[in-house]
Amino acid sequence: MVSLFQLISIVFTLLVLDSFNPLDHKVFQSVFGMIMTLLIAMEFKHSIVRVAARQDSIIQVKTVILIGLIALARKFVILDLEASPGKIAALADATLALGSTYWLLRERDDRAAETSEHDPSSSQ
Repeated sequence: MVSLFQLISIVFTLLVLDSFNPLDHKVFQSVFGMIMTLLIAMEFKHSIVRVAARQDSIIQVKTVILIGLIALARKFVILDLEASPGKIAALADATLALGSTYWLLRERDDRAAETSEHDPSSSQ
């Protein structure tokens, strides 16, 4: 709620002061970075509420990986134009590692679901 309030107040201030120019790279980075931060916080809250409501017994690894991917996407969006190649390579490697891990987990879940559909003893 605090992040949402801050986002609304900053965008309102930018609109009232007429300094909000969506074509300005720095302004766009700032506003979009705040929106992405809000989305990350909302997804994290949702995963914690789901555990508290006992819909899941543990926080799902896939959810944590997706939150990490969203955070990396946000970092790419707000990255300075003068960022070092090493920093960009490190972020790309982290994105590739998280994406590969998510893909492997999804493949595992798909195979488990397919096995349970074809196994007559598990459908009782």
